Amino acid sequence: MLDANPPTPASERGAPARAAGGPHDSGKHPVTTLDAAALAGLRELDPHGLNRLLDRVVRAFQSSLDRLLPQLLEAHAKGDPAGVRHVAHTLKSSSASIGALRLSALCAELENAVRNGAVDGLKDLVETVCAEVESVRPALAQLSSNA
Repeated sequence: MLDANPPTPASERGAPARAAGGPHDSGKHPVTTLDAAALAGLRELDPHGLNRLLDRVVRAFQSSLDRLLPQLLEAHAKGDPAGVRHVAHTLKSSSASIGALRLSALCAELENAVRNGAVDGLKDLVETVCAEVESVRPALAQLSSNA
């Protein structure tokens, strides 16, 4: 069955939003912009930073990325759509909570593609998710060092 709305090939997707010139940005690694409102919401939960909530959330998310990215690649390589969908679903909400909105949207797209059986273009979409994870990492590192 053909999908009426197949995933957009990676070459046609826009590049992640980038901002350079942050306090720890050497210009070597562009920093993916994390959503300011999401980060502000996390900071409001620990306004004085006494519990180091933001740092703990960032570190937990980084740990999740380290665990889930290999799972995504393995599930895709094995042709395990349920595994791909599980990882995409898990990353979708955690990415949004930390402000990685483009990553969250790509994970939602991946999850929906698997759900709809749109396996054509799945490789490109998995690669795009992986590339976005790698572009989010410097912003997380910077955020963690500033927390």
